[in-house]
Amino acid sequence: MQLSHFKTLWGHPGDAADAARLAVDAGFQGLEAPLPTDDGDRDALGRALAAYGLRWIQEICTAGSYVPRRQATVEEHLADFEAQLATGRELGAEFANVMGGCDAWSIDDSVRFFSEAQDIATGLGVTASFETHRGRSFFCPWNTVAILERVPELAVTCDFSHWAVVCERLPDTEWDSIERVAEQALHVHSRVGYDQGPQVPHPGAPEFAGALAAHQRCWEAVWSSQRRRGLAETTMTPEFGPDGYLHTLPFTGAPIADLWDLNRWIADCERRHFQQWSVPHDLKRQAV
Repeated sequence: MQLSHFKTLWGHPGDAADAARLAVDAGFQGLEAPLPTDDGDRDALGRALAAYGLRWIQEICTAGSYVPRRQATVEEHLADFEAQLATGRELGAEFANVMGGCDAWSIDDSVRFFSEAQDIATGLGVTASFETHRGRSFFCPWNTVAILERVPELAVTCDFSHWAVVCERLPDTEWDSIERVAEQALHVHSRVGYDQGPQVPHPGAPEFAGALAAHQRCWEAVWSSQRRRGLAETTMTPEFGPDGYLHTLPFTGAPIADLWDLNRWIADCERRHFQQWSVPHDLKRQAV
């Protein structure tokens, strides 16, 4: 199994061509971003992907931005999802990473949304992977497991940093949920959260070594499941971001770190981690 990295455009200050160049220079295999609504920006994204030979994961938020409109119905979420997914197919999305549903819904409403969304994706011939994200149906471990038990074919994007802040504890403390969700995991967002926030100031800082190790243990659970399921590739998007995630100094608002430096750091760290994890597993398979 191979590990491929995708550069998020969330927090990227330049254009798509600049992002593509940075991605290639850092050894990334693609970009992850929403489909631009402007025709010119959409064309620019397509040109950048083609020029640099990169793949693209489409980001979709249903019925709003990262936090959904509170009163949006299941029907509105589904209509928004279908429209975005169909348009993204035209640009050749590898798959769609979807922030879908609403944390305030009942389990039954969430099950209905995911079941019908899966049918829509199948009909369009596109894979949709639904993210564990605050504000959404997969906002916590227990609701996520309850839903997946009823929609067992659904693909999941694992961003365990959201669960760290929602549950106010590191995600590997809910190990039974991690293992269950890993069984349906397709994609990983490699941001490191801690018990009081979704993003540590720097994942290499010694005071956050425990948080990094906890997330890495969870990512290993995903890799182990994917290997058992016969996946040839695992994909990962380093997603340290802005918008209140990046720590800043009081009064001046000056960021304490550079986002791209953070995302390159975690990408390099996880390449090494994945290689170290892979070697004993590969030797074990050869022995069998």
